[in-house]
Amino acid sequence: MPRRKPAPASSSHLRRAIASAAARLMAEDGIGDYGAAKRKAAKSLGAGDGVALPTNEEIAVELREYQTIYQDDEQQERLHDLRVTAIDVMQFLAEFHPYLTGAVVDGTAGRYSSVEIELFADSSKDVEISLLSRGISYEVTDSRRPGLDSQLRIDWDDTPVLLSIYHILSERQQPKNPHSGRGRLRMRADAVKELLRESAP
Repeated sequence: MPRRKPAPASSSHLRRAIASAAARLMAEDGIGDYGAAKRKAAKSLGAGDGVALPTNEEIAVELREYQTIYQDDEQQERLHDLRVTAIDVMQFLAEFHPYLTGAVVDGTAGRYSSVEIELFADSSKDVEISLLSRGISYEVTDSRRPGLDSQLRIDWDDTPVLLSIYHILSERQQPKNPHSGRGRLRMRADAVKELLRESAP
């Protein structure tokens, strides 16, 4: 009777391995995009095109675990500094109803993370004029996020800050995570200050 071929590793095991490898790439190599990290991780593990990749939430769980084990003190200090920077920028641009979002809000920000802030204005030009009038240079980035008017990158005390500008009427609409379909976490400056107080030593 011919021998059976060894059973392939379970899809759940491979999925977890991809999530773990993607988290390590984000923590150590500075890959900020979940999609890029999971694709690179899958390729490094020899996963085929038909493999179901882990969700962003699964990778975020692995990323938090990795940071806790290998980067705890560094990551907490970096996260604190990024949140302080976020408050400074949000106060500076208060007229545009700023919200902090991304890894600095959810606690997964690390050594390579940018501060991500959403702004709301009648026109993205209003934000650009405000920045230029106060001596802040910026770079326009190429982003195709639904509903996005414009995206600008600035440098704030050597910290990269990404400003996503939406029309003022969009502020009341709960933004969706394009991968999970659920609401995207975002916070006003007062809530970020509360986060800082809660995490203070």
